[in-house]
Amino acid sequence: MDPIYVTGHRNPDTDSIVAAMAYAALRNAVGDREYEAACLGHVSDETQIVLDRFGFQPPTLITSMHTQVRDLDFDAPPVLSTAVTVDRGWNLLQEQKNLAAVPVANEDGTLFGMLSQEDVAKYNMGQIQAGYLSQVPLFNVLSVLEGKILNDAGENTDTVSGEVTIALPQSRENLLFNNPNSIVICGHQPDMIQRALEMNVNCLVLCQAELSEELRNTPTSTCIVSTPFDAYRAARLIFQSTPIGRICRRSDLTCFHLNDRVDDVREQVLKHRESCYPILDENERVVGVLTRYHLLRPRRKRVVLVDHNEAAQSVPGLEEAEILEIIDHHRLADIQTSNPIYVRNEPVGSTNTIIASMFQDRGLMPSAKMAGMMAAAIISDTVMFKSPTCTERDRRTAERMARIANVSLEELGRDIFSTSVGNKTAKDLLFADYKEFHIAGHDLAVAQITCVDSSKMLERKDEFLALMQKTALERGFDLVVLMLTDVLMEGTQLVYIGDDEIIRQAFNVTPKDNTVFLPRVMSRKKQVIPMLSALWG
Repeated sequence: MDPIYVTGHRNPDTDSIVAAMAYAALRNAVGDREYEAACLGHVSDETQIVLDRFGFQPPTLITSMHTQVRDLDFDAPPVLSTAVTVDRGWNLLQEQKNLAAVPVANEDGTLFGMLSQEDVAKYNMGQIQAGYLSQVPLFNVLSVLEGKILNDAGENTDTVSGEVTIALPQSRENLLFNNPNSIVICGHQPDMIQRALEMNVNCLVLCQAELSEELRNTPTSTCIVSTPFDAYRAARLIFQSTPIGRICRRSDLTCFHLNDRVDDVREQVLKHRESCYPILDENERVVGVLTRYHLLRPRRKRVVLVDHNEAAQSVPGLEEAEILEIIDHHRLADIQTSNPIYVRNEPVGSTNTIIASMFQDRGLMPSAKMAGMMAAAIISDTVMFKSPTCTERDRRTAERMARIANVSLEELGRDIFSTSVGNKTAKDLLFADYKEFHIAGHDLAVAQITCVDSSKMLERKDEFLALMQKTALERGFDLVVLMLTDVLMEGTQLVYIGDDEIIRQAFNVTPKDNTVFLPRVMSRKKQVIPMLSALWG
């Protein structure tokens, strides 16, 4: 069954990643085994500290929710070897009535070619005119003729070549075979058998006939094979012993990969108009075939969004996915769905506070390690309960999770907020907790760095401003803001690129040199975005 991805926002923080993991664990624990936690970006050092502390690996990284070839119900017929006989290839094509062609692969599973009924028909028509078999493995011949080797020369023969000839009565001298480079087919005709053995033809096929002891002991280099079929049928079947690698189509093949977007595939299908196309995995191995009918109703990826409900903050291709649920504690934004879904949005300081309540609703206690991570996530998102978004419910929930995990909230807080940032690049710091917004016709971005010594971070102000200026120009933003939120000072040093008047009016302050200190401002969600929204109406 396809997974249901539970994912937070881009540039995920600790609350976002732990919320995805906790909700997936909750759903899987009550029997919904297809839920899988995912993240949309690099795991920050702070989050990694939390994961390491409680023994968890980071969630699966996903970069797109676009519908891909892997989401289609494509066909997965047997993949044939190049050495398989034309006879076996034809039988498979008859079994796979819904397929116009089947894939042919090399020994390592990579694509060699495609075998279609048209390829077999062209080969058969060509053989009617040519009547010659070239370097066909003897095993192939024995397979299609259901034959047996009757002499020592046959045991030493590996391949068979020659003009295929049905032996005629000796009374018609002008119709007798005379070329040693022949494959002679005959019945109970001792004179023809004797002639073939004395001429040392390449191969002698006996149809529904016994070989006398005298003829069996005749010195010859001819490979003798017996078959239960009559001469007419044997003459037709022996041409079907050719390996399909010689007749399948190898050039101008249009292939698709599992990760290809369905929209791109549709364009190629309209352009090439072939009956079917091979599908390859990331190692170029054949995994199936695709027809235009598979494109009519693709399966959409399924996703649960946690800690966000804004398209700009979510996974690329979200519009092509099926959103099943949203669990969040932010303002309602612009995500739309085609069907009614379950939404749980509550005014608390952390998404994990909501998910802890959902554990309680299901009558399930999170494991000690999971509870410890959830406590750490609540501390992180409420800035050790100092953020204005923090509620008494966040505090009580964090304390309960800490008791389950047998950890100290104070100790967790020290571990989280003392994370060293001195050796990180400005780019890593700026985009570690970075979100984009569209408010009343204005495009902007707000990044946040939570620290215990904002003065140290301000020493790198020029680095940040240069990067923020570049970001604003590249993405056409009206405003780029960096919040240096200081836990000890209980306030934020606001560094920005944009119009000074916007900052002055939004926060009722006088900025200087693209910087201003905002006392008691700890939350992007509750104290920065609402001010800008009110300013722009």
